[in-house]
Amino acid sequence: MEDKILAALAQPKKAGEVAEATGIDKKEVDKIIKQLVKDGKVTSPKRCYYEAVK
Repeated sequence: MEDKILAALAQPKKAGEVAEATGIDKKEVDKIIKQLVKDGKVTSPKRCYYEAVK
């Protein structure tokens, strides 16, 4: 699931938009995004938006 989320975050998006694009439940997306931020794979360029680290 992380791969799908990282692919969806090629451009900055909200967690809800990622959930829509991937078909994964929003709560699950929120949990995975938080872990990806901790791992340094995702950044938050502005409040509530996330983007994969390039």
